[in-house]
Amino acid sequence: MTAADLDRILAIADIVHPAYPEERSVFEERLALYPAGCRVAERGGEAIGYGVMHPGRLGVPPPLDTPLGSLPADADCLYLHDIALLPESRGTGLGVAVLDYAHGLAAREGWRWLALTSTPGARSYWDRVGFAPYAEGGPALEAKLASYGGGMSYMTAPVQARE
Repeated sequence: MTAADLDRILAIADIVHPAYPEERSVFEERLALYPAGCRVAERGGEAIGYGVMHPGRLGVPPPLDTPLGSLPADADCLYLHDIALLPESRGTGLGVAVLDYAHGLAAREGWRWLALTSTPGARSYWDRVGFAPYAEGGPALEAKLASYGGGMSYMTAPVQARE
């Protein structure tokens, strides 16, 4: 992903996640802070999806539509901020490819966990690919999830080294 991709990324986000809008500055900052975690899925030279991930701390997801300021010095997981694929790209293997990339990146960085905040509609997908609800969150995590809207789930999966 480059800065030149951001208009298309925001257009995809508007289609895939209309109930969870984020400002351009959030994507700009994630790209500047951790470019290795910002990927574009393309078909025929056009972006049809993206993945944005960055170092994080288990049980401490960032607030929706909020800059990080910096990456946590004590990161212990790779946080999957957003994986979005246009409906017409689903079933093509791109979701698996992005997830494989995330596992590989986390393994190279030495993290043992992937973490994410799942929307209600995506929960069954994350269940199928090995994520489980995080049981150690407590009231602070519950309050943060409530700020996203109802039905959100904070989930984790052990990193699997992938080739």
